[in-house]
Amino acid sequence: MRFKNYLILSVLVWLAWSCAPEGERKKLEKLPYFNLSGFFDVEIPKIAGATVIKTSRVNGEEKTVELVYSEENWKEEFAAFYDADINSPSLAQAYSTDTKYEYLIHELLPEAKGKVKEIKVRYAKDYPSSITFHSREENLFFFSSTIGEFHLNLATNKLDHYSIETTQKVWFLKPTNIKISGVIK
Repeated sequence: MRFKNYLILSVLVWLAWSCAPEGERKKLEKLPYFNLSGFFDVEIPKIAGATVIKTSRVNGEEKTVELVYSEENWKEEFAAFYDADINSPSLAQAYSTDTKYEYLIHELLPEAKGKVKEIKVRYAKDYPSSITFHSREENLFFFSSTIGEFHLNLATNKLDHYSIETTQKVWFLKPTNIKISGVIK
């Protein structure tokens, strides 16, 4: 009788879980590290339709434009942050997590392999006020380093400014440095 009750309960739990929409299941999952993708999924709708003064610098040549971005445009703009999310099963034990003052810090362990070396989340009023990450990849022929920063305006609780800087070097070629930064109006 006890086995039958356990079996029925297990089937009911499985059915409830499998019938939940994918987004709801993601919210229920306990993630080992700061949910960078989920954070941007919450913040991007707040700035959809906002005007941004965007500065692009490629190897020292700078260009500034004023744009209005949709949600999809913002997701493309922040692709580096989405790529820096370290919540994958293969990285579950790859990072140390520490808190120092108002910072939550995830650092890649020396013996672990991963392109994201560090993520720092600064909290103000129990909500992230800034996020920075550093990623690095290299092999015999290629080197790439990316640093991203995202800062919220504490008065409006919306994105204030951001920057993403990448340096790439391919064997036998000059390095390429690209920096994208933006300020929300």
